[in-house]
Amino acid sequence: MIRVATLASVLALMCSAAAVAAESTTVKTVQMPAAAPFFGDRFSGGRDLPVAAGVRAVVAVAAPVEREGAAAAPALRAETTVASDIVRIGDLIDNAGAVAEMPIFRAPDLGQVGSVPTSRVIEAVRMHLTVALDTRGIAEVVVRRSSRAITAKDIEARLLRALAGQQGLADAANLTVTFDNEVRTLQVETGASAELQVARLTFEPRNGRFDVAFELPGSAAARKLPLRFTGSVAETFEALVPTRPLAQGDVLKAGDLTVVRRPKAEYAPNVIVDAERAIGLTPRRALRPGQVIRQSDVAKPEVVARNETVTISYEVPGILLTIRGQAQEAGAQGDLINVVNVQTKRTIQATITGPGRVSVAAASARLANAAPTLPSNSAR
Repeated sequence: MIRVATLASVLALMCSAAAVAAESTTVKTVQMPAAAPFFGDRFSGGRDLPVAAGVRAVVAVAAPVEREGAAAAPALRAETTVASDIVRIGDLIDNAGAVAEMPIFRAPDLGQVGSVPTSRVIEAVRMHLTVALDTRGIAEVVVRRSSRAITAKDIEARLLRALAGQQGLADAANLTVTFDNEVRTLQVETGASAELQVARLTFEPRNGRFDVAFELPGSAAARKLPLRFTGSVAETFEALVPTRPLAQGDVLKAGDLTVVRRPKAEYAPNVIVDAERAIGLTPRRALRPGQVIRQSDVAKPEVVARNETVTISYEVPGILLTIRGQAQEAGAQGDLINVVNVQTKRTIQATITGPGRVSVAAASARLANAAPTLPSNSAR
């Protein structure tokens, strides 16, 4: 006996067949386990959350055909940034609609980055979305937790402002702070924009030791951070130092020098601070990197050596006389040195004008005695 199918059963069979056909012609679906309490899951910086083998690959869900005027379908984001400690559906999915504020994961720590596989996102949201999710071919979602970074420089600057005016201390610009322990960058909420406040400060002028504790109004994270610091403060000054080993005779260039702050104990009146005052000079002796450069450490480069043969020139309007001489001492350009006239064997004073060249002033009495002996064929 053959039972005649009712209209309802026929329609049910047709729908079932259509679903099977759709599965065989569109993107293959993946069987997921029952929903789990993802709210307790937490991103870990640089590591994926635990996921069962076989579901690490991209999970694509067919998007519904959009009708004209219909709302855009939910679509997965490749990355997102959150400010709170909770990741909501709307943080990970565009066009999430009424369920956008639904929490599904805990966020990474402040200032950290985490990731979650697409399969875990699908499993977490499937109970809340009534339409299919377009994964856009994304394998995992990257989540950043925004934060305000408080660096060691920030802490140092705040401490110096707190110490300003303390007995025996110089201007804050001339102070250097040395902490007893490494100061790591602290991450707090972006909304905690207030300045660090000094909760307690002790300072000993005799040795520069300090003990300070800070607090940050409006920050719950700051209450869990180590905001007590100890160390010392020293007065410093600016000084010019070499950036590389310098040998005697090297000509100093801008790239060889830098300005640093050094302890006040190393200060001397002849310390060079401005690099322009040293460029073009040469060390009188070898200088090591970081060594404070003083005026006595450098000089103009020698262009005439002792006992070097030089050309002596004497010039007046319309006449230029030259003769050979011998330098009795070394010197740099512009230096006044003693030179022997090799013809008369007399010693005269001449100014170094360049390598191997010196000149005699017209008013020099010594030159007046030596001038008649100069060769006349060099006149012009």
